[in-house]
Amino acid sequence: MRKILLISLLAMGLYSWSHAQKGVTKQPVDYVDPMLGNHDSRWMMFPGPTMPFGMVKLSPDNERNGWKAGYEYDLDNITGFSHIHEWTMAGLLMAPQTGPLQTQPGTEKDPDAGYRSRFRHETEVAEPGYYSVVLDDYQTKVELTTTTRAGFQRYTFPEMDSARVLIDLDIESEYGNELFLSEIRKVSDTEIEGNTYSQSLRGAGWNDYIVHFVIRFNKPFKDFNGWTRDGVQRNTERIFSGWDHTDIGAFVHFDTRDGEPLLIQSGISLVSIEQARLNLDKEMAEPFGWDFEAVRQHARGTWNELLSAIKVEGKNETDKVKFYTNMYRAYAGRNIWSDVNGVYMDVCEKPRQLADPNSPVLGGDAFWNTFWNLNQLWTLATPDIANQWVKALLEQYETGGWLPKGPPGVEYSGIMEASHEIELIVAAYQKGIRNYDVGTAYEAIKHVQTTPPVKHICSGIAGNRFLEDYLKYGYVPYETGPVSNTLEYAFDDWAVSEMARALGETEDYYYFRRRAHNYLNIWDPSVQYMNLRKKDGSFVPDFDPYCCSTFLGEGWMEGNAWQFTWFVPHDLRGLIGLLGREEFNDRLQAGFEKSREWRFNSEWTHENNLLAMGVLPINHGNQPNMQAAYLFNYSGKPWLTQYWAREIMEVY
Repeated sequence: MRKILLISLLAMGLYSWSHAQKGVTKQPVDYVDPMLGNHDSRWMMFPGPTMPFGMVKLSPDNERNGWKAGYEYDLDNITGFSHIHEWTMAGLLMAPQTGPLQTQPGTEKDPDAGYRSRFRHETEVAEPGYYSVVLDDYQTKVELTTTTRAGFQRYTFPEMDSARVLIDLDIESEYGNELFLSEIRKVSDTEIEGNTYSQSLRGAGWNDYIVHFVIRFNKPFKDFNGWTRDGVQRNTERIFSGWDHTDIGAFVHFDTRDGEPLLIQSGISLVSIEQARLNLDKEMAEPFGWDFEAVRQHARGTWNELLSAIKVEGKNETDKVKFYTNMYRAYAGRNIWSDVNGVYMDVCEKPRQLADPNSPVLGGDAFWNTFWNLNQLWTLATPDIANQWVKALLEQYETGGWLPKGPPGVEYSGIMEASHEIELIVAAYQKGIRNYDVGTAYEAIKHVQTTPPVKHICSGIAGNRFLEDYLKYGYVPYETGPVSNTLEYAFDDWAVSEMARALGETEDYYYFRRRAHNYLNIWDPSVQYMNLRKKDGSFVPDFDPYCCSTFLGEGWMEGNAWQFTWFVPHDLRGLIGLLGREEFNDRLQAGFEKSREWRFNSEWTHENNLLAMGVLPINHGNQPNMQAAYLFNYSGKPWLTQYWAREIMEVY
């Protein structure tokens, strides 16, 4: 029987859901607003349609390359609609166009310099499984929907004999999108296929991938054309961009009548064009034909079924929207990377076949501190999905030799602190979610905590970057990297010890439980904070609790000593003993009071950079101390947890 969580708004302090409004029964999906959260947000936050963990995330883009690029609500123009919005990954942008040919996108400030179009928000509609907008410069309505691995677009042009559809492979995105080798081919007068070999972080030595695609139209196009950096090519059969040629696209023309929709379907794959075509056929063409509304309703129904796993009682309409929109985001931001038949491309770019295609390979950003949120949601509300995540992680361990930290596009990234996929695996096991090889799961988490990292033969950094010195000194020295890794590694050690105890691995249990106390090695009693410690055992002088936010260098990972001092979730009794209960409560209370004027988010200090992540005590806009409000539960003042948790929820 399907499990449903019933949460009372008053009892639990969560957002609400009611059954009826003005006599009309509303469903959870009706409360999702994908437009929320699209200001100053990340590439993985988008208003367009996708399925749960969809490979295709078909959504408008309107920013140029750069941090937090993607869709920005405050802009009044749109570049086009791209298919992939994965951390460090992008692919296959399409857009309608009328009038003179433009092959470059232009800029946010000068849309007339390219094929961008102005639009008005009042013409936008965004809901789970559907997005639409009117592009004013082209007087064209665009509608989007998706299945898991295929996109469906409906363009309604004015009446004309030169309605144009662009395909651009050189996509502006958050991390950039370098093209190495790309090709677009005409298959027939209704079908196009192609692929592009690209990479988002060449300097990091990982995340290179090939996006294969097949595009179909419901009516014949009049011609097939394209461009490269060498210029426009007309009435051709193939557009090819040589090695490191970063500009390539294609365009086709149609006769259109006023109000007549042009339908476009597209399938993608990281494996091959044949697999992209299979994804398109099996998920869209065969079950739905050219019925756009059927695909849209299928997506809506899928989302409603998932969101219905949690039923919240209450009457506040705004809170209903907040709750279900946030729940939607928790299942929309990561990706399935195996195809409909279970074939996927492994970390060494070798095609592999899953034993169970219905338990897909999954990927995304690192699991940094997801034990505060995603782990709990997935394991409690959707245990089958949590099980799929564990199986996907173990699939990469068995084929690549290491657990991944995400992974994006089935690659090793080495990104962020520690290996918090461990906590997801252990949380699933502890909740009885065990439809995988438990022995392999334990072997995998033990391996990552005991084996020095490597530059993987196929891609990226596998393992914990600073583990060698952590094992040598009992902490990550200041000279080696972010000292905060000490705290994160120690928590991972504790998680491994918990699974060891459950499995009767007594020797391992005691070994990792001792290591879990390594947090004590960076406790500086002279300042009563966690502190930066050198290899010689001394602490860095001139202590400043707000100093030294860093990424991979000397300091604290995207935070400061004030924030990270509280990161001992596995031994709060020990931390309270170090600080003393009164100081523990007083310091924490003062931190919340100071941060409230900045909405508990460093970006409200009008700084949006790495150093700014360390300017506040409580920075709920980032990972390091998301747990802070709940610590009062363990220090004798649970009413302060209720108060500050509510304050944060009112902001977010």
